[in-house]
Amino acid sequence: MGRRWRDGRGELRLRGRRPEDENPVTVPLEIATSYRARTKGLLGRDRVEGAILLSPASGVHTFRMRIPIDVAYLDRRLDVIAVRTMKPGRLGLPRLRSRHVLEAAAGAMADWGLKPGVRVRIETPPRQLPR
Repeated sequence: MGRRWRDGRGELRLRGRRPEDENPVTVPLEIATSYRARTKGLLGRDRVEGAILLSPASGVHTFRMRIPIDVAYLDRRLDVIAVRTMKPGRLGLPRLRSRHVLEAAAGAMADWGLKPGVRVRIETPPRQLPR
């Protein structure tokens, strides 16, 4: 069940904070799959609009970052393994089962109800065929 995305934009979707929430939470998503995009990530930014997906990735660091961030480690099924808040200048330990990493502004993931055991969906616009 391999995931193949390209650098670009999409949406992160997950169920609301409470089990009775029927409408999913939808968050603007930046997708970083190339080496260059993954390496840059959120470096040098003063804020985050939504979230960024790093794929493939099993760990992150916050060296040269200006803001604290939330980090969610996802397995191959897009289930959340762990969520951590990291201050600038830290090295996060890699997670063995992690295949993807989500990053967002510190505190955002709790507001979305993102926690271990939650499964997320990544929605991307349809690819345009060359003319």
